[in-house]
Amino acid sequence: MKILITNDDGIHAPGIHCLAEALAAVGEVAVVAPDRERSASSHALTLHHPLRAELIAPGRYAVDGTPTDCVNLGVHSLIDFHPDLVVSGINRGANLGDDVTYSGTVAAALEATLMGIPAFAISLASLEYAADYGGAATFAARLALQIRQHGLPLDTYLNVNVPAVAAELLKPPLFTTQGKRRYDGKIVDSVDPRGRSYYWIGTADFDFHDIDGSDVAALRRGHISVTPLHLDMTNHQALPLLRNWTF
Repeated sequence: MKILITNDDGIHAPGIHCLAEALAAVGEVAVVAPDRERSASSHALTLHHPLRAELIAPGRYAVDGTPTDCVNLGVHSLIDFHPDLVVSGINRGANLGDDVTYSGTVAAALEATLMGIPAFAISLASLEYAADYGGAATFAARLALQIRQHGLPLDTYLNVNVPAVAAELLKPPLFTTQGKRRYDGKIVDSVDPRGRSYYWIGTADFDFHDIDGSDVAALRRGHISVTPLHLDMTNHQALPLLRNWTF
């Protein structure tokens, strides 16, 4: 297999190094990742200034752009093969439910899927910098082999979330649905030492609905969650109702 790896935590994040090591056992690996953390960058693409890429080691590039930029540069310019698979991660912190719309990790897999390349994003449900990524990396390698054998459905990519437990305590993976957040957050506004106002988003302790069969429910019960996501965001059930509107 020819595998392109990226993330949104940056080229120096421990998760991407652990992932690259595990996937090197199943294929040829190249890493193209942001030169710094670009979490919550979603599917942003840099259009208004040029990008720069630095070769920091053989087959390892740091890009001053978003995860979406990294996939584009990797596929179309930087690496010397066309990837059979794009893997994004291992992210520090889960990407569950509605959070997939914000996630740069998930967006990188989406971008690869738009190009017709099988892809998955993988995250570890821990915010600890010294977290053990070994179990998640091992599962990523097994999932890569499954995708090589079976392929993925059309226009579909996978969002994987792994509990932050020792590898031997991980329960079998479950195929799940996308969960749902409770949006009871707030914005903290304050004043800096120079007297200027500032605002901090995402400071509340958000929670999720415990929906049976969802990614959240699986993770809470110690299972690896594998959620198939689709490029078509059309709400097909809503179309018959909306077509009854008159203008």
